[in-house]
Amino acid sequence: MQTLSYTKAQAKQSSNKSGAALVAALAATIALNLCAPLAAFAQGVHVIKVGEGGSLPGIVEPAKSKAAPSKESLPVPNKSASGILQPSPPEASPFLGQSGYGKPRILINCDVQGEKGRRLQVSALYVEAIQRAGGLPFIVPPMSADDINSMHPDGVLMIGGDDYPPESYGQTPHPSVSIMDKARSDFDLNLIKYVRYNKGLPFLGICAGCQALNIGSGGTLTQDIPSQKPESKVMHASPDGWQKGFNQHIVEFKPDSKLAKILDRTSETEPTSHHQCVDKLGENLKPIASTADGVVEGVEMTDRDFGIGVQFHPERAFDKNEKLFKEFVHQADLYRSSRVH
Repeated sequence: MQTLSYTKAQAKQSSNKSGAALVAALAATIALNLCAPLAAFAQGVHVIKVGEGGSLPGIVEPAKSKAAPSKESLPVPNKSASGILQPSPPEASPFLGQSGYGKPRILINCDVQGEKGRRLQVSALYVEAIQRAGGLPFIVPPMSADDINSMHPDGVLMIGGDDYPPESYGQTPHPSVSIMDKARSDFDLNLIKYVRYNKGLPFLGICAGCQALNIGSGGTLTQDIPSQKPESKVMHASPDGWQKGFNQHIVEFKPDSKLAKILDRTSETEPTSHHQCVDKLGENLKPIASTADGVVEGVEMTDRDFGIGVQFHPERAFDKNEKLFKEFVHQADLYRSSRVH
């Protein structure tokens, strides 16, 4: 039998070699984990890091071979006017919007109800209309002006609700008014300031949202249509009152308005439930819709591509107003794209 024997010198020499081998192995392992991903990125290989599992831990395995791209198929870097390279937009994905940067984020305000056990609420119809039109709805509670600035929405949708305090447009309250929670009215009017300051930001105001736009732009409201316009024969709300249900009435759209062009018609029977309406128009607003009694049913912001307020409720008749919501979301998508670039 062959035996192995070592002298002390041989043992020491062997120990030194083993230590050196261990250090070298450790260095190789560290190099593999730190450097292999970079080399793999350059060479198109798949990396399995030590400790992450895989059939061959610690081994850099070649990726499946791919045909070399032709010169024509290689991506061409984007350059700005100054010649600086710009990032290319992401590849198409079913989760990305038309701009290629994700679904446009639509800020939606909400109602505040109750004294104790206060509730924040919003009709699901508003949310569903934005989703069906391709947007990503964000329901936000009342917040400070600084917090509004930090939201950076791609579009703003303001919903219906109770009455804004007449003091906000320089009047004393009519006996018929039902004033909304102060936290909401303060927030909504600050939100209108934010919208007006950001000139390109798409805006859609529905019912009270339309009224908030007019108030925040320096306009006023008719506080109670039945008592202040007794000659009106149009039912703008349920026979049991605007707080108890909806009615339907014909709305006429001005032919040259963006609303008429979007909907591709000049009149429509729309759901309605309100007892107030725009009176004196605010700054940079023009009337674009009305009923037979002369009540303003829609306004348009003149300083942007999409800024519309409607007194009726298009979310309650989505099928006939789908084009309105889709154009709103589309404009929000374009606005987002313009900010990314």
